Amino acid sequence: MKCSLIICTYMRPQSLLQLLQSVEGQTVYPDEILIIDGSTNRETEQLLQENQFKNSCYFLVPENFRGLTKQRNYGLDRVASTSDVIAFLDDDTELLPDYFQELIETFASDEAIAGVGGVAVNENNWSLIKPSITYHRHKYVQFEGYVYKEGQRNVVRNYLGLQSNLGAGKMPDYSHGKNCGFPLNGKSYEVDLLIGMSFAFRKKVFDSLRFSTYFEGYGLYEDADFCIRALQFGKNVVNTKVQLNHFHHPSGRPNPYKYGKMVVRNGWYVWRTKNPNPSLEAKIKWHSITILLTLIRFSNTFTTSKRKEALTEAIGRTVGWWSLFLHKPQ
Repeated sequence: MKCSLIICTYMRPQSLLQLLQSVEGQTVYPDEILIIDGSTNRETEQLLQENQFKNSCYFLVPENFRGLTKQRNYGLDRVASTSDVIAFLDDDTELLPDYFQELIETFASDEAIAGVGGVAVNENNWSLIKPSITYHRHKYVQFEGYVYKEGQRNVVRNYLGLQSNLGAGKMPDYSHGKNCGFPLNGKSYEVDLLIGMSFAFRKKVFDSLRFSTYFEGYGLYEDADFCIRALQFGKNVVNTKVQLNHFHHPSGRPNPYKYGKMVVRNGWYVWRTKNPNPSLEAKIKWHSITILLTLIRFSNTFTTSKRKEALTEAIGRTVGWWSLFLHKPQ
């Protein structure tokens, strides 16, 4: 199967170089690499002129194509027609050597698979269950012999009965799913949502779909929106053998106020994409969880060292929630 890789980047030349060097060491190498650069300077371009990579093609996009969603669509318009699989990676990731081999083998194993996602091993917090320890059901998730310690927000949701009754990666009717992911056990799991830092789809999906232009700039949750719409072409799976590291480079991210507002408004948009006519119970749960998470962020003003960021994000979430009653996302 022929595989194209699209990397959208913005002002992160060193992170991009680290990623490309990890691609260079792959057991299976992509048939083409499209680097879609939205930077406002020439540092990334200069770095790639000094460091050549096989099958790579660089594009410095004009100003009107900057932003993750636009850059992804820009890259899709330039993919080879002979490609079978199109993969996306965030520019602040680093691949383990057999990433593409496992990715291609996953697609080859089942024609019904439309999309495949990978796992960030440096962020995976699952561990083997120890028989000598008692794990409180509200504070831990147990799954196939592994255990995951829940964060504060999920512990509170568990106590209040607001946690999803579906598995990780699945969207309940009220949208707020589990974010625990899966243990590194070498298995694949069917999901609704894949994470944009590491996902790939068959080219036939992109022949009919593009990333939604609703998501401008940072594009929070545009990956979730696309994954939901891609389900019409088959199933999405996370393969825990498709492994990488994700470093969350701080540059290029929105300020906490914009982020908080985006979390709520974009979250509402994705919820209604999956469930356009929710029941009254689903509506109550969605709004209850949204309010709860906002209150938790307000409380973080007193419980974390990044007090200003927590307060600013909480205000953004509050404004975003109230704005839904004035003008809903279209």
